[in-house]
Amino acid sequence: MLWMPAARAVRRVMPGLVVIPTYNEAGNIEAIVRRVRTAAPRFDVLVVDDASPDGTGALADALATGDPQVHVLHRSGKEGLGAAYVHAFGWALTRDYEVIVQMDADGSHRPEDLPAMLDLLADADVVVGSRWVGEGGVRNWPFHRRLLSRGGSLYARLLLRLPYQDITGGYRAFRRSALEGLHLDDVHSHGYGFQIDMLLRAHRGGHRIVESPIVFVERQVGESKMTAGIVFEAVVNVTRWSVRPPSGVPSRRAVRA
Repeated sequence: MLWMPAARAVRRVMPGLVVIPTYNEAGNIEAIVRRVRTAAPRFDVLVVDDASPDGTGALADALATGDPQVHVLHRSGKEGLGAAYVHAFGWALTRDYEVIVQMDADGSHRPEDLPAMLDLLADADVVVGSRWVGEGGVRNWPFHRRLLSRGGSLYARLLLRLPYQDITGGYRAFRRSALEGLHLDDVHSHGYGFQIDMLLRAHRGGHRIVESPIVFVERQVGESKMTAGIVFEAVVNVTRWSVRPPSGVPSRRAVRA
């Protein structure tokens, strides 16, 4: 393809950062950082730990001691996924990173899918790792989890008029220029709600968004952080945003104008 030289430049030349929030991920952090460093060796890694009582932060510090491309942000307590990402994005934007990637710590987001996502970023501002396009999919999920994920994306897609298949997924790559325009100081949502909020901001901000097929693998170690409260928050937020968008996000009428 004609754009491939530029695509290779994204992951081989442009300075990039992979952000990995953690809370009680001692059984996963070393493996995921190692896999990221292999998949995208020119990218730095930022572990954002919310004072994990299982020692995840200390393990991340040890990784950073042995690898100058690994960094750690220690936060005072568990404040939620959205707050961790906003903190990390702010950290990245004060430095020279041109590409910022968000990824789960539990191995469900395969680092091996990252090069394909970065290739697509050559022609886009945001790349969404999507379970529901092309060769994408999920492994080891029961039916109710599939139904919840597909149903959540469908609900948000219909109410917010978003033309994407995977709206709740958390594996994404942003160009710096895109993040700078998303009014991060106004983002206060968590979990699924955070992912929808960020995609809505990018879409209505006019950024070029594409979906890249990924295979989501259910975690093998540790416990899921997903709760009924997180799902409920997302449903409430989407319903509210369909009437009045979050602060800093233009209305659909303003976008059309």
